[in-house]
This record gives sequence, C-alpha cells and structure tokens, in this order.
Amino acid sequence: MVIEGVKVKRLIKHCDDRGFFAEVLRDDEKLLTKFGQISWSNSYPGVIKAFHYHEKQDDIWFFPCGNVQVVLYDLRKKSVTEGKTNVYYMGEDNPIVLLIPKGVAHGYRVLGEKVATIIYCTTEPYNPISPDEKRIPWNDKNIGFDWEIKHR
Repeated sequence: MVIEGVKVKRLIKHCDDRGFFAEVLRDDEKLLTKFGQISWSNSYPGVIKAFHYHEKQDDIWFFPCGNVQVVLYDLRKKSVTEGKTNVYYMGEDNPIVLLIPKGVAHGYRVLGEKVATIIYCTTEPYNPISPDEKRIPWNDKNIGFDWEIKHR
C-alpha cells in the first residue's frame, strides 16, 4: 500500500544526438501546494541519511546523479497508512520525482560506487532559528527498517 499523499512522477527524457532534456517539476502539475525553496546536495557511496520529518513542509526529491534507496515511514496519526513503510529506488537508473508529505519520515542510502546528487524542493523556506526538521535515528526500533543489502 502506497503511503497516503505520496506521489511519484516518472520523468520523460527527450533524447537526441546532443544528449537529453527532461522537465523535473512544473507549477501546473500541482505537486507542491506552494513553493518555498530548492536545494542541492551530494552524498558519498554507502552513506545513510535518515531519518527526519517535517511538521509544516512537503518535500519533492529528485536524484539526477547516482542511485539511492529511499525509505518513507508514515508517522501521521490520522493517516490510513499510519505505521506503513514504502521503499523507492531512485536516481539516474530510475529518474522519478517523489512527493513526500509532511509527517512522513524519510531518508536514503546511497547505492553503488558513485556520489548521489539530490535536488529537492520544499513548500517552506528553511528557517535556521526554528527549523522544521525533526530527527529520528537511522536505526530507530519503531521504524525497524533493515538497511543491509539483501543478497538474493
């Protein structure tokens, strides 16, 4: 079951002999209720950045370089998907845009040997005096997510 309010947009690449072009996020798609900020970050191979959630803002995540395993956990008390976990594999091998609603804990692990680049948009700008970022340990027992690679 997909966590309530989470949306996935598959990107369409327009390729030619020069390279490619793709639209990542458009205002008329109404994925964000409003625009707050766009940010850009890199993470090294094997890094786990997890978990955190927001009380006021929604996030849009996009990984144009590298590949990651994204884990979402629904903390919202009145959600029909409270306590559910979703996993998404995103990055250059699977170029998708992911909407993460406020109240859904999220984090990611970099897969492979390449640096992963994330570009993310939020509905609120970052406030350093009162940040809307609540931290949860990557190995939180309530979430109970196993970050180990499964050899099949």
